[in-house]
Amino acid sequence: MFRPETKATKLGTTFSLLELIYHATVRNLRKTHGNALIGLLLNMVQTMMLVISFYVMFSILGMRSSSVRGDFLLYIMTGIFLYMTHTKTLGAVFGSEGPTSAMMKHAPMTTAVSISAAALSALYIQVLSMVTVLYIYHAAFKPIEIYDWVGAFGMVLLAWFTGLAVGVVLLAAKPWAPEVVGVIQQVYTRANMIASGKMFLANNLPHKMLILFNWNPLFHTIDQARGFTFINYNPHFSNWEYPLYVGLAILMIGLLGEFYTRQYASISWGARR
Repeated sequence: MFRPETKATKLGTTFSLLELIYHATVRNLRKTHGNALIGLLLNMVQTMMLVISFYVMFSILGMRSSSVRGDFLLYIMTGIFLYMTHTKTLGAVFGSEGPTSAMMKHAPMTTAVSISAAALSALYIQVLSMVTVLYIYHAAFKPIEIYDWVGAFGMVLLAWFTGLAVGVVLLAAKPWAPEVVGVIQQVYTRANMIASGKMFLANNLPHKMLILFNWNPLFHTIDQARGFTFINYNPHFSNWEYPLYVGLAILMIGLLGEFYTRQYASISWGARR
């Protein structure tokens, strides 16, 4: 009943916010599966199935000669890992709790915390799956060598960031037209199976084909990741600055849209999802 009033400092508020994001992230991880180990295994299996599928497809269609000189499976994995990170983050942010969620009734909880927790939980599970798959391949099958692992991991983070930015835009638009935005999200995810460029190298594309993919930030991050991974590949038609600037612009648009949507939040929106 009687409590001494303490003035919150900026440092204390920052740590309280980080603690809240941490607990919300753990809650998001637990939401996918009650057992954290099984959740990780399921994500690893999904990743490995994609790698195996593309390996078989490349072998059957005779497309192995179009890949970069080096470890062919590592070439496939660089594309799969970034694609999975981008799409899983987008899906996690798109499915995060909005302003009408029951969790928002608790005072410290905000949509910014919900979005941050969804994005961080997706990054955590994807990085853990990626490291585990690479270690298993390195220890059990064939030693791998990454030319610049810092740069390659930077491209993973850039793929995650652009997925976060697109997810925020779709999340802001979802309450206004849930079915339409849901279809857009699925179309974008499916289109990136091809448009991400994980099946080919930008240096090998003719100009008329290159302009069909050059708009996509994920295309640039995957191509740059292969440049950092393989010592004998130097990407000429992609750069990492483009996805960074595009991601920042999209994120700002998404945050503005989310702020506007939050002003008109209605409980009835929850029934329309």
